Amino acid sequence: MRIDGIELYYVRMPLIYPWRTAYGEDSDIHSVLVKMVSGDTHGWGETTPLKAPCYSPEWAGGVFTVTKEFLAPQIVGREIENAGELLKLLEHFKGNPFSKAGLEIAFWSLKAKLSGKPLHQLLGGRSSPVEVGADFGIQDNIDILLKKIQLAVDEGYPRVKLKFRLGWDIDVLKAVRDLFPDFTFHIDCNASFTLKNIKLFKKVDRFELAMIEQPLHHTDLINHAELQRHIETPICLDESIIGPKSAEQAIQLESCSYMNVKSGRVGGLLNAVKIHDMCEEAGVPCWVGGMLESAVGSGVSVELATLSNFKYPADIFPTKINYDEDLAKPEISLCSPGKIEVSKVPGTPYEPKENLLKEYTLSRAWIKP
Repeated sequence: MRIDGIELYYVRMPLIYPWRTAYGEDSDIHSVLVKMVSGDTHGWGETTPLKAPCYSPEWAGGVFTVTKEFLAPQIVGREIENAGELLKLLEHFKGNPFSKAGLEIAFWSLKAKLSGKPLHQLLGGRSSPVEVGADFGIQDNIDILLKKIQLAVDEGYPRVKLKFRLGWDIDVLKAVRDLFPDFTFHIDCNASFTLKNIKLFKKVDRFELAMIEQPLHHTDLINHAELQRHIETPICLDESIIGPKSAEQAIQLESCSYMNVKSGRVGGLLNAVKIHDMCEEAGVPCWVGGMLESAVGSGVSVELATLSNFKYPADIFPTKINYDEDLAKPEISLCSPGKIEVSKVPGTPYEPKENLLKEYTLSRAWIKP
């Protein structure tokens, strides 16, 4: 199909409650939306590296500029038949997986529309609802956290993820386990620890968590393997997996027992599927992560999470958890306790609301041949 034009939107979406992690706090989410056009049909993609280069080396303002100045001009006006061809056109640009992902995801959405199929069918997934979990950042105090966990348990979420950092660590886990002795929890460290903290992680073992997500440096594979040899709790890699190559090396080094797959972080849906497949072959279960996207990006994650080796509940959240109103419609909602329905229409049903897109947009660009 011919790519006739690409429209970019750099947006800022206000959160209900600040998202606090080991690396800082976000009061709003900065994201880049991509509209790709072929003839009378369009597809939307979203990539969300956040405002500052704290989660990864990329950031939303940089992604917008790189896509506008370098990546999108390589694609418009060309006949492109599949995502592999699209990524081939961009491979001489080093790194920048979030930037490439925005375009690649929009291409998949466009192709699914033109094919008349829901996106998950093109990806090779099943058509049943996707199981999702609840996540809680660092709260003002432990009592607030416990009340939020209770609400999540009451609403039927199958597991809860907790942010974890020095000062918000063992005492928090003890309080949580005392109140919820048998529920499934895991912690996310956002690359904030080193091997000097082995004693701390040995203490974590006694809480019988499902996993410890990204405890060490965001580029590290070797030390994660070393840490895993010293502790019983499974390690999950997130920030360290930036594409199929790093996933392959992590498997070879036995750096993790789980892998979190985010289509933005790994350079798009094709790479996400490749990582899923190699993990399945190696016996490493995966799950789909999230970046607090609008329904445009979250809807794509729902479609990805239908693949067979995504065995742990995904980080895909109903709109009401983080936003007073979603940038896109329909809003993300549960179809049953702890589950979100997959697309029943070609592509996905989620598209931006014109009024909110205009209100939230910080920069906009239209790239033509």
